[in-house]
Amino acid sequence: MSIKNKIIKLFFLCLFLCFASCQSDDDNGKIEYAEDAVTAKITLKTDKASYKPGETVNFTADKVFNSSLIRYTHLGKVIKEETFSGTSWSWLPPSDDFQGYMVAIYQTNTDGTQTILGTVGIDVSSDWAKFPRYGFLSEFGNISESDRAAVIDNLKDYHINGIQFYDWQYRQHQPLAGTVSNPMPVWNDIINREVYGSTVSGYIAQAHSKNMKAMFYNLAYGVLNDYDPNLIKQQQFVYKDANHNDKDKHELGWPFISNIYITDPANTAWQNYLAQKNDDVYKVYDFDGFHIDQLGDRGNVFRYDGTNADLKNAFPSFISAMKSANTNKKLVMNAVNQYGQKEIAGKELDFLYTEVWSPNEGFKDLTQVLTDNAAYSNNSKNTVLAAYMNYNKANNQGMFNTPGVLLTDAVIFAFGGSHLELGEHMLGKEYFPNKNLSMSAELKSSLLEYYDFMTAYQNLLRDGGTYTNPTIATGDGKLNLGSWPPTMGKVAAVGKQVGSREIIHLLNFTNANSLNWRDTDGTQNVPDLIKQAMLNLNHSGKVTKIWYASPDYNGGAAVELSFSQNGEKVNFKVPVLQYWAMIVVE
Repeated sequence: MSIKNKIIKLFFLCLFLCFASCQSDDDNGKIEYAEDAVTAKITLKTDKASYKPGETVNFTADKVFNSSLIRYTHLGKVIKEETFSGTSWSWLPPSDDFQGYMVAIYQTNTDGTQTILGTVGIDVSSDWAKFPRYGFLSEFGNISESDRAAVIDNLKDYHINGIQFYDWQYRQHQPLAGTVSNPMPVWNDIINREVYGSTVSGYIAQAHSKNMKAMFYNLAYGVLNDYDPNLIKQQQFVYKDANHNDKDKHELGWPFISNIYITDPANTAWQNYLAQKNDDVYKVYDFDGFHIDQLGDRGNVFRYDGTNADLKNAFPSFISAMKSANTNKKLVMNAVNQYGQKEIAGKELDFLYTEVWSPNEGFKDLTQVLTDNAAYSNNSKNTVLAAYMNYNKANNQGMFNTPGVLLTDAVIFAFGGSHLELGEHMLGKEYFPNKNLSMSAELKSSLLEYYDFMTAYQNLLRDGGTYTNPTIATGDGKLNLGSWPPTMGKVAAVGKQVGSREIIHLLNFTNANSLNWRDTDGTQNVPDLIKQAMLNLNHSGKVTKIWYASPDYNGGAAVELSFSQNGEKVNFKVPVLQYWAMIVVE
């Protein structure tokens, strides 16, 4: 043997000894999953969208597998295991508030590995607005109780815990049709669609039965052309000119019944008027709060006295007036493309909401909105994004592009946001009743896993923490790593410190043909599937455990990883990366 070969042999011997001496102390008893583990062999459901502390969770499964177990976990730690022996059972979670749990049914294989058969996420929270998962309803015609129940039950399966009732109202300036003592049973909305009061009240009751909250939608400042000038005075409007000759209006063509004329949200007479109209709504319908909409930057507009209306600075007093009028009701306000968000984020809103438009079309813009909102609220409020997918494609009948939706949701969820996208159908346009595009069976199934994941790991994704730039590199060349913002052809690594845990999100842009989150024409590609990729991480301090979870693998169940540590160098393998994987270093 040559001197050179001896040196090489000695090097690998030292490397082996170093690896063996630096193995995790937690390797004993570590769960090993089958190499090609898949989920969805069992469809697992809960009876409600979320649960209050002390409330029992009732489960159903569509089938039973012999020799199966149920595992209840919180952030990768096993709380309880029990035999899976029937298609329905109950579990009382720990009494801690604002917690997420993952429940998995699994089998142990003859080689000692485990196969996940089904998973579901659980949210235990006393206040839905802490971790909002917002959906919508947009059709309120003569819908049967069973059809309504099917819609609500479907949203429940995605853990939607709040619903925006879009365009349910009679008029923007008179949301209740009729009077408190004599409400109209049927009315026409702004586009002349029939709305049934029984459908609205029925949906509210059915949502409440699943622990979902119901928010009524209306503008902060909208008046249609049939308003009563004795109740809404000219002094309450805003104008395009300083001489109050030309009211500012949002023009709507056929089949809308009227343009929308803009009032001054800071005008106390208008605030008092609308607060009373909202009182009428609450007396007839059991809504949980007011979803306040706006129309974005109106440019240079004026009050009746000729002063600048400065709408974004007018919103805070409007919000305060609405809260003072109904202190027990929730409030959320749409900041259209961030217009006014900085001004309203610290007010009495229960969470933040942004409808995203151009020029915020890149993935980096989407995440900038989320991080800005966290900063504006001093990290006290989570954000829901109204971000409409496949926008041009939605002009015609067709199907949503699954890779585009999943990649965008992966980015939103990894950065702590939620996506307003699910209702009677998936959203492709800002006019919510538009249902030109349908969801494929694959997309429906994948999104169930994504919403389970967001729910189960909400304490890592949406419960504080500081974003970081991890020092991480490929150990075998399988991952072409980059940082955030993303680059086409690379996997973006996003770090976050949550308490003593270092989180690393891997977002896969290896096969992306665009960095436009909207996937406007529905052409985004499926990312390359990467398996068993070695990573080298710089981490100060002793690592006691590393685990991995992905909505694309094992139904999001946590997988503990083997690792080696030598000083600040930590090496481990990622089992699978499709769209998104989360690594947790403890």
